Parts: sequence; structure tokens; C-alpha cells
Amino acid sequence: MNVQDRPDTFDMGKYGVGQPVPRTEDPILVQGQGRYTDDLNLPKQAYAVFVRSRHAHGIIKGIDTSAAKGMPGVLAIYTGADLSAYGTMKCAVPFKNRDGSEMKKPKRHSLMTDKVRFLGDPLAVVVAETLAQAKDAAEAVEVGIEALPAVTRASEAAKDGAPQLYDDVPNNVALDYLYGDPEKVAEAFSRAAHVTRLNLINSRVVVSAMEPRGAIASYDSAGGRFTLNVGCQGAFGMKASLVDILGVPGEKVHVLVGNVGGSFGMKAAVYPEYVPILHAAKELGRPVKWTADRFESFMSDHHGRDHEFVGELALDEKGKFLAVRFRGYGNTGAYLGPVSPLMSTLNIVKNAVSVYRIPLIEVATKVTFTNTVLVSAYRGAGRPEGNYYMERLIDRASQEMGIDRISLRKRNQIRRSEIPYKAASGMQYDSGDFPAVFERAVEIADVQGFKQRRREAKKRGKLRGLGIGSYLEVTAPPNKEMGGIRFEANGDVTIITGTLDYGQGHAAPFAQVLSAKLGIPFERIKLLQGDSDELLAGGGTGGSRSMYASGTAIVEGADQVIEKGKQIAGFVLEAAASDIEFKSGRFTIAGTDRAVGLMELAEKLRAGLKVPEGVPNSLSVRHVTAEPIPSVFPNGCHVAEVEVDPDTGAVEVVKYNSVNDFGTIINPMLVAGQIHGGVVQGIGQAIMEKTAYDADGQLLTGSYMDYALPRASDSPEVGVEIHPVPAKNNPLGVKGCGEAGCAGALTSVMNAIVDALSDLGVANIEMPATPERVWKAIQEAKAQHTM
Repeated sequence: MNVQDRPDTFDMGKYGVGQPVPRTEDPILVQGQGRYTDDLNLPKQAYAVFVRSRHAHGIIKGIDTSAAKGMPGVLAIYTGADLSAYGTMKCAVPFKNRDGSEMKKPKRHSLMTDKVRFLGDPLAVVVAETLAQAKDAAEAVEVGIEALPAVTRASEAAKDGAPQLYDDVPNNVALDYLYGDPEKVAEAFSRAAHVTRLNLINSRVVVSAMEPRGAIASYDSAGGRFTLNVGCQGAFGMKASLVDILGVPGEKVHVLVGNVGGSFGMKAAVYPEYVPILHAAKELGRPVKWTADRFESFMSDHHGRDHEFVGELALDEKGKFLAVRFRGYGNTGAYLGPVSPLMSTLNIVKNAVSVYRIPLIEVATKVTFTNTVLVSAYRGAGRPEGNYYMERLIDRASQEMGIDRISLRKRNQIRRSEIPYKAASGMQYDSGDFPAVFERAVEIADVQGFKQRRREAKKRGKLRGLGIGSYLEVTAPPNKEMGGIRFEANGDVTIITGTLDYGQGHAAPFAQVLSAKLGIPFERIKLLQGDSDELLAGGGTGGSRSMYASGTAIVEGADQVIEKGKQIAGFVLEAAASDIEFKSGRFTIAGTDRAVGLMELAEKLRAGLKVPEGVPNSLSVRHVTAEPIPSVFPNGCHVAEVEVDPDTGAVEVVKYNSVNDFGTIINPMLVAGQIHGGVVQGIGQAIMEKTAYDADGQLLTGSYMDYALPRASDSPEVGVEIHPVPAKNNPLGVKGCGEAGCAGALTSVMNAIVDALSDLGVANIEMPATPERVWKAIQEAKAQHTM
């Protein structure tokens, strides 16, 4: 059920659902008053610095800490041997190989004792009185490593004779994944009138969150309790992982999260640094603080993307899609993260079919270990990749078959009348109007006027191209969420939920939902997410889940507040609870004008109202959804135009429009901001962000001197239009919007670049389309033309 089905239950006033309410945290943050992890300092805290491998692959022969231990200020140095009592970091994805056997999940310890597998693998931690003393001592730790050959590319790692990262993982293949029926797919391809085939690379990116990772560990010896102040994506999940690794009861771990300066998936999981500093805090009896510097972030934060696929699309003589097939490799780096195999496997399956009627899909991926930092979730986590692969195939098929790219898409789109629609991915689309979204995007982008703009650009010596990128994303898997509502002693009302704001701006839209539902003044509503002691459940923020997950939990929690309020109001108004109605923040005896406000009831309870037995003495609720909240299906179409300088290969995105279906819009201002950010990140990956390792596994792009991030000058004006079709599987009708910008931008920008170069004979280009790569493609095309 959605908001449109229940108009009587929501107040659509100034702070109601659908209003562009400014972010409530911004006045604090823009004044520099935010409290990020590195802003925190505890009494008597010491400082930690990690000793890391300078080799990408090698056997550890020895770690000599004797000289470092005697240096000024050094309190302790710990190696992997000191942490043997603790558990390991785990991959939570329960995948099996295509033959039914279990995937390989080598154990990852916090500090390595036998072998290093990537540049930056942590070996020891130095704890000292000051940061400078810890850095000096870390330089004095002598590490003996017998260097081994390295491999950094997934497809190379799977070859016979490649360097082996693990003795029990043949050919470095962690997972040999298969989805679909290869025989049925092969049969569809055999009867196809045309088959389009493309080599598709989704390049590796450095996540580059504005705030580097950091943590402060402390230990209460009296209670035997660990506390970790850390930037992450969910306090409840972080606590659960630490409990597992530390091997202690749940009540012995406390996670506190303040402001978080970005994450994009990267800070979601436990990292190797957290357990050593918790151990040090316990051993030393004082807090221990660690903050990564930027170079450390480049080589130890997990990276994103990095797939190599051959995509194939089978079509009949009229351009109808018969089947799609993807075969290739996913680079997981040296270790598995909690969700590492998802991005190049199941999330390709779920998202590649997109908005199209595709009867059959096959995805065959070898997820391989390489001597690089591990690869895990990055804004979209397989969703932008899957959509990118499909849209590139469609553009190429249209060129090969001589069918207009707009017409080819339209004839294969799922019609609104076909929804609910069971996709070949196994997903059941509950809502959407894909043709209407597409047609509106083509209209506002003025595709009809593109030829004139292309001619004008040619007069200026530029090659102009237009790219279309439709997308549909399957958001985070179903899970439960907390929707606690607490009436405070000072008259405030606190929402307690297990998502976590690391830049999204949750406070305003969550308050909008609660204010509209219960009539509570917007300014009295606060948000609590970052204290694991307060949480009964929490799926964290990721997979574009926050609004529909926390929103659903808040609405359900509010319903419980209303039911409790009816009983209390019945007592106050001297009426039966069954005769009490609730609307616009007031409880009224049906058929009368006798009423009492919700906030007035709360005030009476605070003042000591005595209620009879059986009547609640508080309006507060600690609610967790009874059932997992299902995934939703945001979708849209983005249209980009680029201009390419043929003399230098430089690409400029000069025009950008988008139409998006995010269901019910809680706060259009924040939705537009999410699209803008995602689009810029997509542009960055498409044209400039390049992560490079040399043959020995050394990171060549380990700073912003070598790794390019998009600036404001690289972004066009991003047009955002919303075409809402409310979801039917959550009470607000919302769909996630946090990752959609990446999905639309990667596809539309890369398609636009190829379109700009198409008259020269360029049919495909790998991302990032840097000036060097584009210039080479132009020169090669010219050389082919003159032969």
C-alpha cells in the first residue's frame, strides 16, 4: 500500500511528505561543527600506526620489532601472533560454484603472519604516546619478505601458471558462478537473426570518501566491555561483526558512530585495523586512536567495480530480444569482503535485464583473487554495471542491424499493462511505467534537435555524441528494520532506526514521515542511528534501502503509537478506546468535538499522569518490522551529450537530462541531490578515474597527483525530472534513489562517447575514456580508414 492509497493518514503540510525541506544537519556541518571520528579525543588516548607490506605478494620471513619497541613513547607493538585468540573477517554471501561445491572462502586475519597478498597488507601495529612517535617507530619495524610474482588482472589470475595467492584455491578462482540455463540460452542464440557481441570492461575505482577511515577503541576493564567509535554504514551490523570476531557476548561490544564523511559502500564492513586497536586498548588500559592518511586510504580501503565481461545479445529479425549472455571475470582482490562476490554475479543477473522483455539470461562469472586491495561494494554494487552492459549491447545492436536506437529500446520495453512482471532474473516488478519515463526523457533532452547541435559542434572542430541510458535497479535484499519512537523528557520525539546517515541527509525526510503521520511538530523530531546500545535491529544504509526500510519501520511504529495513544486518550477523555479516532495529531471521541492532542498526552504523561492497569503509561515504542521489507525497483532514463576534441581526445559532458521513477517522493530537494552526486561519480568513472597497478602489484595511482576525481567544472547542469509511480510493496510507496545517478551516468556518457566517435568507425571504447585512450582510438580508426 502506498501514500496515494491512504491520503487520510498523512498530513501534507509545510513539512509533510513531498515537501522540499532543507537538510536539518547542514547548519551544523557547514559551520564546521560536525563531529567526525578524528575530531574525537578521549582522555589518556594513545595513537596507533600500522606497519604495512611494501610488496604485493610474498612470504613473511620475519618481523623484528625489537628496535622499534625501545624508541621514545612506544607503548606496545602487536603482530598477528598476538591476536591469535580472535576470529577472522568473513564473507557472508552463501554462493556455490556451478558444480554445486562451496565457494572458496580463505580466512583473513587482521594482521598477516604467513604471507602478504597486496601492497598495504597490515603486518603490525605500533601504539605510542603521540602520533609522531608511533610513525617513527613504525618506520623502524624491520619486515623480511621473500617477494613472489604478482597478478593484478582477474582474467590473468585464472590462467594456468598464474601466481597463486592461496594453496587451496586452484587458479585463484574463489567462485565459479552460473545463473541461468546455458542450454536454453544457447538454443535462443542458435535461432537468432542477429547476435551482438561486445567486450565490456567496468574499470576499477578508488572510493575516495571525503573522510578517511578512522576509529578510537576503548575498554572498560570493570565491565569487560569494548567500545569502538568508528565511521561506518550501520552501528548494529558493525557491532554484530565485531562480536563474532572478538568472540564475546553481544553486550560486551558497544559501537558509537558520529558524523560520517561519505562511504559509498566502503565503510560498511569491519576492517583489519579495528581488532588490533581494540586489543591494544584492552591490554594497555587506555583508549587507542587510529586515523588513516590519504595514501593509506588509497592502498587499504576497498576498491570498487573491476569486471571483465563478454556480453552477447540475441535478437530476431525485427530486433526483438531473445536472450542475453554475460561471461567473464570479477576481480575480488586479495581477500573476500562480506559481500564481495555479489557485484559481478547475482547483481549483474538482477539488474542487466533492466526495463526490457528478455526471456532468458545467462551470467557466468569467475570471481578471482588477485594481488590488489579487495574489491567490494561501491555506489550501486553491480547495479550500474549490469545496466551499463545491457545498454552498451543495445546501442551496438542498433548500429549493426540498422535499427534506430530509440526504436529498438521502445519495442523491447516492458509495458505498464504487463506489470506485475516476472523478469528473467527472478525478480517480480511491482510497479513502473518504463515507456512513459523513456519518452519523457527523449522529449526533455530534445533528441530531435541533436543533429543541429552536432553540426554546430563540427563547425567548432568538435565531435558531438548523444547517449541514452535506461536503467532499473533492484535495491538491497529484503531485511528487517527498526522504527523506534521515543518521547523525551524535554518534549522532543526521537526516531531510533538502524540505517545510518553518512551524507544522505536522513534527519529531514524521516522527520517528514513521522510529522505527517502523527502531527508532531517537525522541529521537535530528532534522529538517533549511531548507538548500537539503542538498536534492536538495523540493516544499515546501503543498496538504496534507507527511505523504504526505515520509512516502513517508522510508519509501523507510528501506528503503534496511535494505538497506545487511543487507550491513554480514552482514559483522559473518559471514553472507550474503541470510540477514539486519530487524525492530524489529535485523538477525538467519534461524533464529538472532545479531543486531546498527541503532544498534549505526552506532556500529561511527563507530568505524572496516573493511568489504570492495562493502559499504557508511555507513548514510546521500540518497534522492529515483523517481516523483511522487500526490494524495490527504481528506474529511469538518462540522456547525455558529450563533445570530443579530436586533436587531444579530451571529453566534455555538455548536456545532461534525466527522468527518474522513485515512487513517492518524500523530499524532492534531497532526491535531486542524490541524483547530482551519483551522476558526477558516474562521469568520473566514465572519463577520468583510473586505478593502475604495475606488473609487480605496486599501486601507480596512489594519490590525487595520479588519480583524477571529477571537479565542479567537469559536471554539466544536471536536469532532474521525476515521474513517480508508487511502489506497491511498502506503505510509503517509495523506491530508493541513492545509486541511480551512477547507473544512468555510466551508460549514457559512455554511449555518448562512442556515438561521437562512430563516424570515424569507432564501435567501442573501454572506460575510463581518458584523453589518451580516446586519442588512440581516433588514430587507430583513422589508420584503419586509410588502409
